[in-house]
Amino acid sequence: MSENTKNVKSTIPTNSENSNTTTNATGNNFIHNFIDEDIKNGVYDADKIMTRFPPEPNGYLHIGHAKAISINFTTAEKYGGRCNLRFDDTNPVKEDVEYVDSIMEDVRWLGYDWAGLYYGSDYFDQMYDCAVKLIEKGVAFVDDLSADEIRELRGTLTTPGSESPYRNRTISENLELFEAMKSGAFKDGEKVLRAKIDMSSPNINMRDPVIYRISHNTHHNTGDKWCVYPMYDFAHPIEDAIEGITHSLCTMEFEDHRPLYNWVLESLNWPHAPRQIEFARLGLTNTVMSKRYLKALVDEETVDGWDDPRMPTISGLRRRGYTPEAIRDFCDRIGVAKANSTVDVGLLEHCVREDLKAKVYSKNVIFDPIKVIITNYPEDKMEEMEMENSRDNPDWGNRLVPFSRELYVDGSDFMEEPIKKYFRLFPGNEVRFKGAYFITCNEVIKNEDGSIKELHCTYDPATRSGSGFEGRKVKGTIHWVDAKTAVAITVRELGYLMIDDEENPGMYKINEDSMETKTCYAEPSILESTAGDRYQFFRHGFYVADSKLYRKEAPVFNSIVGMKSSFKI
Repeated sequence: MSENTKNVKSTIPTNSENSNTTTNATGNNFIHNFIDEDIKNGVYDADKIMTRFPPEPNGYLHIGHAKAISINFTTAEKYGGRCNLRFDDTNPVKEDVEYVDSIMEDVRWLGYDWAGLYYGSDYFDQMYDCAVKLIEKGVAFVDDLSADEIRELRGTLTTPGSESPYRNRTISENLELFEAMKSGAFKDGEKVLRAKIDMSSPNINMRDPVIYRISHNTHHNTGDKWCVYPMYDFAHPIEDAIEGITHSLCTMEFEDHRPLYNWVLESLNWPHAPRQIEFARLGLTNTVMSKRYLKALVDEETVDGWDDPRMPTISGLRRRGYTPEAIRDFCDRIGVAKANSTVDVGLLEHCVREDLKAKVYSKNVIFDPIKVIITNYPEDKMEEMEMENSRDNPDWGNRLVPFSRELYVDGSDFMEEPIKKYFRLFPGNEVRFKGAYFITCNEVIKNEDGSIKELHCTYDPATRSGSGFEGRKVKGTIHWVDAKTAVAITVRELGYLMIDDEENPGMYKINEDSMETKTCYAEPSILESTAGDRYQFFRHGFYVADSKLYRKEAPVFNSIVGMKSSFKI
C-alpha cells in the first residue's frame, strides 16, 4: 500500500463556511439567479438554456460527481432547456473506453438522459484551427522550454513571471513549428504551444499558459491521428461554445481559470460565448473523492475494484444497494453553495434509509446465533406463522415463516446476567417471539469450554399471535428463525473505508476493519432473491444481495445502512 492510500489528507473546510450560502438544488439558487438575470437582459433566450456535464474519462464517477450531474441536469430541466453529456478526453495517457462506458451507465442509473452525447476529441480539428488563428493574431507562440523551465519562470503569487526567450518568434516561424509539432517531428515535451497573455498578471493562470502539448499516445477515440493535444483550459471553452452551451457550470477550483476561459473565446471573437458559473464541490465526512487516491486503492488492490461497495463511486454505491432516488434526494437537500463545506455522511445514509423503508420487504435474519429448544413444544410439529412483509407498508400483507421446536435467536438477544433495563431473554424471563408465542427461558446449556450450547425454554400455547388472549404483557419482543429450515447466508458488514487518523489531525487513513464477514441464518424465503434485491433484515438494517457474488447455493449480502437502535449494549 502506498503512502497515498495509507494516509490521505483531508483538505475540506468545516461546515460553518457554508452556513449562509446553501440553497436548494431544484429551487431558486444563485446559479438560477444568474441565469434569470441573463434572460432578463437578453443575453440568452429563455427557451434556449443549455448546460453540460463534462467528465474526463480517466476514472469512475463518485458521489461528488452526482452533485454536479444533478445541478447541470436539473438546471436545464428548470428552464425547459437541454443538457449534454460530453467527455473531456484531451489527455490520451489517462483515458479509457472502460471509463466512458461506466460514466454513461452511472448517469443513466441516476435517472438522467442527455440531449446530446459528445467527445471533446470530436472537435480536435476545430481546436487545432483555433490555435492556428491565435498564432496568426500574434497571441500564441511555440516554446522550446521544458515543463520545469516554464514553471521556474512563472513567478509566484507575489512576484511576476519572466517571459520565455522564444516568446517573440515570428508568426510564420510559429506556424511552421506548430505544423511540425502536428506532423510528429518532435518528441514528447520537446515543444509546447503557449498563449501570449501577461507574465505579470496577478492570476498565474494568465501567465502565458500552455495550450497545446505533444503526446505520442494512442487516443481511445481518434487512435493515432493526432500527436498534439489541447490542454483542458483551452479545449473546454471551445467545446462549450461549439455546442451552444449557455452556462458552463463547474466547481470552485475553476474560478481562477475563468479569466482564461473568457480570454480564449474573446481572442477567437466567438459570438454568444457561454457564461462560466462556479459552485462548491461536495465534501463528505469519512470520504475521499480524489480520483487519484481512488485509483490507487483499486490499483493496489486495497479494494476489489471501482465498484467495491465501500467505495464512494456511483458504481460502488449502486452495488452497496443505494438507490438513485436516495442520491438525488441527498443532492437536493445539500443544495448549491459558493463556499466549500463538509457534509456529514449521516445525511446521505438518512436519505437512503428513508427511501428504502418504503420500498423493501422485511426478512428474519439471525446474527451470532444461539439455539433455542422449546422443551414443551411437540418434536414432530411444524407451524407457519404470519409475519408482516413491512411495518411501513401494511398493505403489502403477510408472509408465512416456519416455526418448530428448535429455533435460532440473535446472540445480542440473550444475557445470562442481564444489565438494568434489559428486557430480552435471560434465565427466568418471558419474552414474545415476534409473530409466534410467549417464551420463557428456563435453563442455559453450556459446552465444556463454558460457551453457550443452547437455551432450554418453554412456550405458552395460548399466546399465539392473533389468538385474542388478554391481560398478558411482556416488555421484550425478539425475532427468530426455524433451525430446521434456516438458510445459512454470508453477510458482509461494511463500515467506512476512510476514518480519522487520531495521530495526524486533519488526515484520513484506511480503515482496516471496514468489512466484517459473518455467517448468519435467514428464513427460507431468502432463497427467492436475485442479485441486487434489497431487504430490511428485521431489527438489523437494510441489506442487498451482492450483484457480483450472490448465488442461490451461496447467498452473499452486503449491509446498505443500519437502523437506529433503541438499545445498545
